[in-house]
Amino acid sequence: MTELVRYGVARGVATLTLDSPDNRNALSPRLMAELAAGLRSALADEAVRVVVLTSADRVFCSGMDLKATAAADPGDLPVTAFPDILTTILDAPKPVVARVAGPARAGGIGLLAACDVVVAARSATFAFTEVRVGVVPAVISVTVLPRLLPAAARELFLTGEVFDGPRAAAVGLVNSCVPDDELDAELRRYLDLLVQGAPGALAGTKALLREPPAGPVPDRLAAMAELSARHFAGAEGREGMAAFAAKRPASWVPQP
Repeated sequence: MTELVRYGVARGVATLTLDSPDNRNALSPRLMAELAAGLRSALADEAVRVVVLTSADRVFCSGMDLKATAAADPGDLPVTAFPDILTTILDAPKPVVARVAGPARAGGIGLLAACDVVVAARSATFAFTEVRVGVVPAVISVTVLPRLLPAAARELFLTGEVFDGPRAAAVGLVNSCVPDDELDAELRRYLDLLVQGAPGALAGTKALLREPPAGPVPDRLAAMAELSARHFAGAEGREGMAAFAAKRPASWVPQP
């Protein structure tokens, strides 16, 4: 049986490639199961430093598989498996980067919005099509709304209008929008930056971004000082400072 999500690892980067052209990489139960398995493999592999989510076709992901949804039992709809995938990406201790070469719709946007960095081709298009098929962009709102400017979220969620890569960058949905022929170079630029970070430091930074400290300012500063001291005194901190002093790459940086 042909894989719907291809998995590969090279130089510390695990790449998960959506490859279901028959339904425009829609989130079918099988594709989501394979995607979840690929994510688990990437996160469990100590050699993997960064995870890339991309597509074999120009279509990134067309959203939930509506045919599978229509045929499913009301108590077992495919969308109920989607939150676990988004949670896995959001909680991943490793950076996750989305490479978007073409159309992303509805759930597909929720998928890329869960990633830490999104690189898109200028010709890529986006749309929150849920209201046009009589449903609500509920699950994806958890990952999308923290990225989108509030006024843009209201407009785009309610109208379902198609918008392009430059607009997606302007409203915060994607981090970088480049000409189509520069997409892979821009992806590589981000990967080269990310693999220079220490694994533990990246995991700690992601946790900090996910759950910023709360409470009075003095308490927050004290907690952050303690966290910082632990990392300075830890093995990664010592190695990082030694590498800086010796003007050499740190031990965690993959070699060519």
